[in-house]
Order: sequence, then C-alpha cells, then structure tokens
Amino acid sequence: MSLSAPMNPALVASFAPPVMEARGWLEGVAFAPDRPLLNLSQAAPVDPPPAPLRAAMAEAMEDAQTHLYGPVLGMPELREALAARTAAIYGGAVSVGQVAITSGCNQAFCAAIATLAGAGDAVMVPVPWYFNHKMWLDMNGIETVPLPCGADLLPDPATAASRITPRTRAIVLVSPNNPAGVEYPPALLEAFRDLARARGIALILDETYRDFHALEGAPHGLFADPDWDDVLIHLYSFSKAYRLTGHRVGAMLASPARLEQAEKFLDSVAICPTGLGQRAALWGIHHLDGWLAGERDEILARRAALQAGFQRLPGWAVESCGAYFAWVRHPFDLASDALARRLVREAALLLLPGTMFMPSPADGAAHLRIAFANADAAGIDVLVERLAALKL
Repeated sequence: MSLSAPMNPALVASFAPPVMEARGWLEGVAFAPDRPLLNLSQAAPVDPPPAPLRAAMAEAMEDAQTHLYGPVLGMPELREALAARTAAIYGGAVSVGQVAITSGCNQAFCAAIATLAGAGDAVMVPVPWYFNHKMWLDMNGIETVPLPCGADLLPDPATAASRITPRTRAIVLVSPNNPAGVEYPPALLEAFRDLARARGIALILDETYRDFHALEGAPHGLFADPDWDDVLIHLYSFSKAYRLTGHRVGAMLASPARLEQAEKFLDSVAICPTGLGQRAALWGIHHLDGWLAGERDEILARRAALQAGFQRLPGWAVESCGAYFAWVRHPFDLASDALARRLVREAALLLLPGTMFMPSPADGAAHLRIAFANADAAGIDVLVERLAALKL
C-alpha cells in the first residue's frame, strides 16, 4: 500500500476559515419567504460599485492592457495616486516608492509578514483579533502573542512592552478595528509607534476601514513623522471604499527597501494585482470623493441605528461599535459558538461568535460580532426585533 503524500503540519494545525465555517451552518436550513436570512457575518458591501464606476470599468475592459500582466508592485499611476491621497489625508510625505498595490489587504498583510518574520519568530496581536491574521501567522510557524485589551477594547502599550521578547518582530493594530469596531485614538497609535521604534520592531497598522472612521480629519499623524517608514507598515483596502471586494485591490505602504523584499513574495504568489481592479481604484480616487463621503455618512447612520436599537434589548450590551462592526455581549447562559448556530435556525440570523476571534473558545463565549454595515436601517430594525423575540 502506498503512503499518502505529506501535509504541511502548520497548515493542518491552522483552524478552518471562520466565514466558510459559518456559511456551512446554512446547509439544510430553509428560510420562510417572509423571514429571509439576514447575513451579518462577513464585512462586505452588498451593493455593486456605483454606476459611473461600473461604466468606467466596462470601458477599461476594452483596453488590451487591462488583460495583461502588469508591474508586480502595481500600476505606477495608482501607486502615485495613493501616495498623494495618503499624504493629503495624514500630512507628511509619501512617495510612489513607498507604495505597493496588492491583491487585497489580506495579501498586503501576508507580504508584510513575509518581510519581517519566519518560523520561530513572534508577532503581537491585540485580542479579539482578526482571524485571518492569526491564520497566516499559524501557517508560517510564527507565534501569535495575544495582547489583552481592557474593557474599552483598547490595547495598552505598557502591557505590550512587557510581552516583547528577542523573538518579537512586530505589533499588529487594526483601526477601525475588526472585529470590535473600536477606533484607536491618535495618541495611542503614536505610543505604539514609539514603543516599536524603541524596541527595534515594526508597527503594522491595518486601516482597511479608514474611510468610515467617525473622526473628522486624519485618524492619526503617523505619516507626519519624516522617518515614518523606518517603523510603520501601513495597510489599506480599496475594496470597502469603492465596493470592489471581488476585485481584490489593497495596498502596503512601507520603506522602498521593504517593498523590494515584498516584491519577491508578491511575484511568487500572484505576479501582479488585477488590472481591472486597479483601474477601478484609480478611477475612484479621481472621481468618487463626494460619493465616498456619502457612503461614510450612511455607515455612521447605521452605527447610530444599531446603538439605538440595542438599547431596546434587555441584557444585551454593545461594548464597541464603529466602521463596519459591533462587538456585543449577549445575555444567554450559552457559549456564543452554540448561540450563533441556533440563531440561524431560530432567528434567521447569521452572525459570527466571539469564539472565532479569541485565543481560546472560553474567552469569546459571551460575545458576538455583528457586521452591521451589511444592513440598512430597516435591516438593523429586523435584527433587533428578531433578537428581542428569542426564547432560549
């Protein structure tokens, strides 16, 4: 009898994709026509890009260059436009040589880690964490060092300092946060920048949801530091801004020396980002500022609607809420992973349990993540009504 080909043990030991696991709970469940499933599990715009952008994309499809391999680090025009946009938002100087376009923000994170760490190294991540970050670290044999947060869901630089070891290569922050929605104050981000610089490690800041920040103006001043790229690796996504999730367009901003190394990784994985998605992102930067401002206003209105709605739910508590997400405490004597499965059948709701975002299932047993940006005000009312009617 022949032996099976070996499996990578680090990959085997990593957990299954949580969103796909949650979708599996829908198998065999029939939803009544008057009570359709309300899916608030994955953070993704449910509507297509605006009509003018779709028209621009259709025009781009007629250009032969759209369908060819492009530069590994992305279209120079898009890199230049994002450098200028970033400098305009945050102040300071950002050059085209400090910008790489990637196939989504997840790939930007993977590329950043590839330049920083390998098996046996360690990366610090606040909890609750974004599960895809944890998965990638696990797959590469990199230790994820949990950084606990307080009741306000903000990480503490002093606690982080006490957990840095010679194996630590980076601290990862996501703001506005996934999964908790919390927005990190500028002074806190600057404190983490100073800590990382003092200890000779990187600060990876994922701002996928930057365009929906409640703060007017720049979310922080990190780019105003003339030496920002000696410590900061900044991640961004066009997917949420312009409803381009299926086209996978993200970005990594870092030193030219780091991007030179990231280019090796990106060339080996995808060769280049999608041409159509990049052209769409470039068109969006030049033409959709007013439209994007309206999108932000709508997300902030949905945030307010969710906070107001949960005030009508005895026992429930919104512990943090921002951008696309709410992190809520449920009132039931039931772990959130079991509760989330029951919500599918008993309330036609698909939410993710807090257990998917924590080092151990027990840590997230009392919480659910709600991707409230997927629902309009009427949908949020439906969510609240169905939760109020639960009898568990």
